Amino acid sequence: MSDCCESKSEALTQLQTGKRRRTLWIVLAINAVMFIAELGAGLLAQSQALIADSADNLGDTLVYGMSLFVVGKSIQWRAGAAFVKGLIQLGFALAVVASIIASLLGHAEPVGVVMLAVAAVALVGNLTCFVLLMRHRGEDVNMRSVWLCSRNDVIGNIGVILSGALVLWLDARWPDLLIASAVALIFLHTSYVVLRDAFRAWRQG
Repeated sequence: MSDCCESKSEALTQLQTGKRRRTLWIVLAINAVMFIAELGAGLLAQSQALIADSADNLGDTLVYGMSLFVVGKSIQWRAGAAFVKGLIQLGFALAVVASIIASLLGHAEPVGVVMLAVAAVALVGNLTCFVLLMRHRGEDVNMRSVWLCSRNDVIGNIGVILSGALVLWLDARWPDLLIASAVALIFLHTSYVVLRDAFRAWRQG
């Protein structure tokens, strides 16, 4: 009877691990494509908000790749991966701040129409990732950290859409810089939450 229960438990664990891997591969591919598209559009449109959002997608692509590596491994491995993800989010927050400062020293004006179009397409992709990861968010610290990153993407896209609309309406660049600053703050907050949870999981593990 005990062997039977152990076999069922192992089969269930393998099934859950397989589902996690499939989900992570899908969201990794989506974010890699969106990073390339948003970065190109951000440079073309001179939009710091789009560039900041593309940086978020790059960070998520790295995060999902790392998460694939530690799926099924011990809690220490998963906590360690989550800790690295927190550092990646912190690094991108600082990079966005640097891009904002560089923009303030220049005179380029963002193109609102491009911002709106690209952010709308990206929002569809990020909502898909968010829904796919929703059912895994409570499984462990590793999957919770990737779900938080996906949530940030959705918030960032909505922010860029709002920024693009304000740029068109007001014919000014300050909404673009304001939204980029908000994205940087979201990065910083997520970094704190992921690092805190990773440290707790590592101690408990």
